[in-house]
Amino acid sequence: MDKISLTPGSVTLDQLRSVWTGAPIELAEQGWAALDVASESVARIVGSGRTIYGVNTGFGLLAQTRIADDRLEELQKNLILSHSCGLGDPLDRRIVRLIIILKAIGLARGHSGVRRLIVERLLALMEADALPIIPAQGSVGASGDLAPLAHLGAALVGEGRIEFGGEILPATDALARLGLGPLTLGPKEGLALINGTQASTAIALDALFKGERVFASAIVAGALSIEAVKGTDIAFDPRIHELRGQPGQIAVATALRGLLGDSEIKASHADCGKVQDPYSFRCQPQVMGASLDLLRHAARTLQIEANGVTDNPLIFPVEDEALSGGNFHAQPVAFAADMLSMALCEVGSISERRTAVLVDPKMSGLPPFLVRESGLNSGFMIAQVTAAALVSENKIMAFPSSVDSIPTSANQEDHVSMATTGARKAGTIARNAAGVVGVELLAAVQGTDFHAPLKTSARLQRAVDEVRAHVPHYAADRYFADDLSWAQQAVLDGLLSQEIEQELRA
Repeated sequence: MDKISLTPGSVTLDQLRSVWTGAPIELAEQGWAALDVASESVARIVGSGRTIYGVNTGFGLLAQTRIADDRLEELQKNLILSHSCGLGDPLDRRIVRLIIILKAIGLARGHSGVRRLIVERLLALMEADALPIIPAQGSVGASGDLAPLAHLGAALVGEGRIEFGGEILPATDALARLGLGPLTLGPKEGLALINGTQASTAIALDALFKGERVFASAIVAGALSIEAVKGTDIAFDPRIHELRGQPGQIAVATALRGLLGDSEIKASHADCGKVQDPYSFRCQPQVMGASLDLLRHAARTLQIEANGVTDNPLIFPVEDEALSGGNFHAQPVAFAADMLSMALCEVGSISERRTAVLVDPKMSGLPPFLVRESGLNSGFMIAQVTAAALVSENKIMAFPSSVDSIPTSANQEDHVSMATTGARKAGTIARNAAGVVGVELLAAVQGTDFHAPLKTSARLQRAVDEVRAHVPHYAADRYFADDLSWAQQAVLDGLLSQEIEQELRA
């Protein structure tokens, strides 16, 4: 596989999706040149004897403490060790890959002052698939994602743990297997590694990329549910949506029309006189379209953040200046993560309502709970309950983290974003929504089975055939958990939705 060349400052979401799925990367030459220029600037600043925060001072409330030049290496390592305070389960490997790449991109913008050796070592770990163990909890998303990024930095200096070759090893052992030794950090390098929004941004990007697949799968599931209840597509007429003008709504209506286009099932009831379906069917463009607009807005914010320089202080090599600001405050990421949570919560909510209609014979005209001999068989009764449970769990988690704040560091850091917490729960909401949509997919395919020999559209039939290749028709009660698990993972893997995903990104 060819390496993807990443140019710091202009990395695309498509490139980050490729990183997320394991593609090899390389840094464009201009990034290496920018690193050299900035690190030379830091050397000149240190040589001048000036007092610069984070270069030759303490940190946070201790910023007024000047550190002697002969202890600057010790200062930077102590910073990494003292801040490696994360708790909880390790972050997913895909997230760690993103964190490493985002950190490399930010450093290689040339305003952090680290040597190229730091980025070389980060990319060496990536290339070897030797990924630091980074606990998920411990960041409030304000003075950078300090604890998670400290665990990344700890691996470089031979502390903490690294997953390599299927084993979790002490960092020194993993580095030795790679023929590497622990790094000795230069002025500002420890601070540059732990300061920044790369952890919260990576976790939010993971939620976004999962969410895109969940969203597109929900469009497929929604179209199949329309087929199962022999619903009308009048509500998707483009004239309706053009009058309102909301771009997401227009895109979803277009996608649904495209999926239903050549359906035999649709043609079979063209003259039935049915004019309206329940809102969860009829209002898919309005509800899903609004969610799509939020997903797109969050995506734009996260792409900008992924390319940003978010540590502190920032180095301006032309002037040899180090300016202290607050780019480490992750409020944009916090808002984006909360948007993802709200959007995906609604995707699951409307999906579950369609499943509820499908299992109700009064609403759907289908056998009760989508199974013959209902009573003897319970069919999809509890699958719908599972979907309802996941939806209610998501409602609780969808409360925005970004409205919370708690002071830290002896009130020096007195307002925080809670971006990392928001991003983590957005990922959980995405996974729960995938389970909800997976239940609907199985229910909708089951519903269309009852209309045989009529077939759905060619595009939807491909989804039906993929489901049926793994999950047989529900003829009588059976152990169902494995089928639901397959459907949830199929949604998360984008197995049924790649075409719609591409259309919605266009």
